[in-house]
Amino acid sequence: MTTIEANEKHPKGLMTLFFSEMWERFCYYGMRTLLTLFLVKSLMMGDSEASLIYGAYTGLVYAAPILGGRMADKYLGYRYAVMLGAVLMAIGEFLILGNNENMMLIGMGALIIGNGYFKANISTIVGKLYKDNDPRRDSGFTIFYIGINVGALLATTIVAYVGETYGFRNGFGLAGLGMLLGLGIFWVGRKNYAAAPGLEIHEEGKKKVIGPITMVQAITVGSLFLIPLCYLLIMQNELMDYILLALFLGISVVLIRAGSSEDKKENISIWRDRMIALIIFMIINISFWACFEQAGTSLTLFADRNVDRMIFGWEMPASMTQFFNPFFIILFGSIFSIMWVKLSKIGKNPSIPLKFCFGIAQLALGFLLTKLGYQFVNEAFQVPILTLVFLYMLHTTGELFLSPIGLSMVTKLSPKSMAGTAMGAWFLSFAIANYAGGKIAAITGGHGGGEALSAEAGLLQYLDVFSTIGYVLLVIAAGIFLLNKPIKKLMHGVE
Repeated sequence: MTTIEANEKHPKGLMTLFFSEMWERFCYYGMRTLLTLFLVKSLMMGDSEASLIYGAYTGLVYAAPILGGRMADKYLGYRYAVMLGAVLMAIGEFLILGNNENMMLIGMGALIIGNGYFKANISTIVGKLYKDNDPRRDSGFTIFYIGINVGALLATTIVAYVGETYGFRNGFGLAGLGMLLGLGIFWVGRKNYAAAPGLEIHEEGKKKVIGPITMVQAITVGSLFLIPLCYLLIMQNELMDYILLALFLGISVVLIRAGSSEDKKENISIWRDRMIALIIFMIINISFWACFEQAGTSLTLFADRNVDRMIFGWEMPASMTQFFNPFFIILFGSIFSIMWVKLSKIGKNPSIPLKFCFGIAQLALGFLLTKLGYQFVNEAFQVPILTLVFLYMLHTTGELFLSPIGLSMVTKLSPKSMAGTAMGAWFLSFAIANYAGGKIAAITGGHGGGEALSAEAGLLQYLDVFSTIGYVLLVIAAGIFLLNKPIKKLMHGVE
């Protein structure tokens, strides 16, 4: 691996990747912020139907990096894969401007495939800017993660406001322009991250497969034919139960076999154990994000119906309440980045399992805060907006204990020869979580698809589900705490 000498500064390529990812997240979160309300208010779907479509879409978005990571590792190289993904995502956003269900679903398909190429591989490039055991890596990923959330903050304020005030179509178009800007930054700044290995198209990708058509060209065209498949899976989302389970079992076998193969080549016994540890972390990750991702569905609908959003005479649009999460990420992100480095220097940095444990505990407390908010309910059966402010604050601090650490962890636990595949497997856990989150959201509210609940009954149902989620998460956190040492043993020194 090409290495960069450890010093106080991060590689300059980090900033190029920071801004490229920022605008890609502006595109993705712009779509996500408006999606549930668009389905419910414009397409007149019931809560359950909208939540299941949302879950299937976001689930596929995070499953696609399995394909994108593998194609980049073997054929495309990381740079071409990221650029292909950016183009497809921009096309997807602009297709949604057709403003009907069919065009929306085709656009979703393009966004799914594009994200598969972009998301896994730009994260992999970040990891490859640092040498093994570089103490700056966790800090670098946390900085990168702040870029993700700057994009999310812009999306959940600007795109959310434009979409709800001037029409959903305008919001989706604005998100597409953001993706084009991200693509431009990635291309113009390509020299800054040129030291990272694996950027160029591989020899396997240059081989001709059909007449003069190379493997890279075949993959590019073939990606377009996957869009109708995504359309089908979003509409027939019950098929996702079987597909995601099969993918999880399949990728687990691939990871363990790859680890065993590396052990044989290097005549050691660590990579298989590390792959088992990665699979355990994937399961923990699923439990966190299935609950966290209520932000785009049940928590947004809860904000729309049962949260008093009046602020000095101005009513905040319901979709804008999602901005609290990226706002707190930006507020606390740099503090956490410095904190991990300082704690590492004095030998007090918590183990990765304990960080995951603490993150899930904070997520649990955020959901349980809704019960406190009920003590201040108004005559319209709305809780104060501060309920969501503090809920998202705890969710955010929990996220900072888990998510940027998880990205860094994958690059440390996985063999260099399959970094993209391992990152794709990590995003599969997000896929399962998002799909499961849609199923949770489908049972949370009773509006649409029949007789709607009253404001009081709807509020009580939301609070019942949110508190149940909180209690279950506390049990999971306690289990991780008890298994800290066995999991650390499997990691063979990875910190």
